[in-house]
Amino acid sequence: MFHLAVDLQVYLHREAVDFRKGINGLAALVEQSLQRDPFARAVYAFSNRRRDRVKLLLWDRNGFWLLTKRLEADRFMWPRQQAVLVLTIEQLHWLLEGIDIEAMRRHPWRAYRRVS
Repeated sequence: MFHLAVDLQVYLHREAVDFRKGINGLAALVEQSLQRDPFARAVYAFSNRRRDRVKLLLWDRNGFWLLTKRLEADRFMWPRQQAVLVLTIEQLHWLLEGIDIEAMRRHPWRAYRRVS
């Protein structure tokens, strides 16, 4: 499997998308629905109604990448939270591997001032 740079932002479009849309249609969705810049250093993830396909759109210096993953027998565990969900690259990889990211919980970040 491919791996994306760790510092990329990931924006997940929760609503189902017509998968006949190509780069131009998805870039327009990024601007209008997600209210984001499609040329930003970010990955935008979309799914179809059956949740068996995912498209990733990202800008890379001089052109767009459009990556598609199609599952043959399973479904992606698409989050049911707010309309636009911000993920880490690690969470995106979990999602693409079939892990329910809403069930995954990290330990909270702790900041301590001293040891004793």
